[in-house]
Amino acid sequence: MEIGVYSFADTAVNPETGRRLPQDQRIRDLVEEIELADAVGLDVFGVGEHHRPDFAVSSPAIVLAAAAARTKRIRLTSAVTVLSSDDPVRVFQDFATIDALSNGRAEIMAGRGSFLESFPLFGYDLDDYDTLFAEKLGLLLQVRDHERVTWQGRHRAAIDDRGVYPRPVQDPLPVWLAIGGNHSSAVRAARLGLPLALAIIGGMPERFAAVTEYYRREYARAGHAAPPRVSINSLGYVADTTEQAAEEWFPSYAAVFTQIGRERGWQPTTRADFDAQRSPRGALLVGSPEVVTEKILFEHLHFGHDRFLAQMDLGWMPHAKVMRAIELLGTKVAPAVRERLAERETPAVSG
Repeated sequence: MEIGVYSFADTAVNPETGRRLPQDQRIRDLVEEIELADAVGLDVFGVGEHHRPDFAVSSPAIVLAAAAARTKRIRLTSAVTVLSSDDPVRVFQDFATIDALSNGRAEIMAGRGSFLESFPLFGYDLDDYDTLFAEKLGLLLQVRDHERVTWQGRHRAAIDDRGVYPRPVQDPLPVWLAIGGNHSSAVRAARLGLPLALAIIGGMPERFAAVTEYYRREYARAGHAAPPRVSINSLGYVADTTEQAAEEWFPSYAAVFTQIGRERGWQPTTRADFDAQRSPRGALLVGSPEVVTEKILFEHLHFGHDRFLAQMDLGWMPHAKVMRAIELLGTKVAPAVRERLAERETPAVSG
């Protein structure tokens, strides 16, 4: 299993100081975090896209390009590219450039995004939410698969036999489809032959197993040559002890989700909610390396996933603590998970 990290470069207001971390500092810290993830042997780092003051990155490609020049082996992906409000040709060109800088380590994780600010910012109508994504995903895949493109749609100017450059090192450039548990989105990924990134941020993860089963079934029915791939993207945090992890991470977690709750009509997040979610069958992977290892392995029994990504820098988490969490994920959790999965896959030898 590939194991990695994703980040939204949060810059939430710290209630203890009343201050928000400057966005320029958060972006520089993020590049250091990607460097460390590479150094400790993690497989993937994803950077999300947002257009609001509590997140520092609006252009994941720029951050990933900086990281490409300072890393050796880690794969670099958006998490996600909000494709509905972007231009697919430009997205492809940006990530083909990252692919060149990294010598074949770039990926695109395409999604609709969890916030809506980018639609009015770039002049799109929310009434076109579904058709925008479907049309732009189709164009992105056409540009990826063909050097010269002829295309026509509703929401963008037509293209008449134009070349799109540069071409990436990888052929094809990996494109994952990110979803939040919607079955129709899983079917879309399956029919297009795309790997699936499933975000699980609440509830009981095993309840989402039906989505991945449905995806694999539809993928097989479509007859694709390459095997299906699934990534589980979750919230989590690793510290030296489980008590330390919970105490360090809860205040930031609660503040972030209480703020989002105000916007969406949810109840404030309590410590009881948090503790329930970090229980063995909850969605949060928060604890010591041993606890997080066991939870990843438990979820693998349900999903059989190929990749696990954790978002650990939620809210105002200090850079030093995030760096320690990345170090533990890379040096303790990832080796243990790989070893245990290898044991599961090795058939027993009778004496």
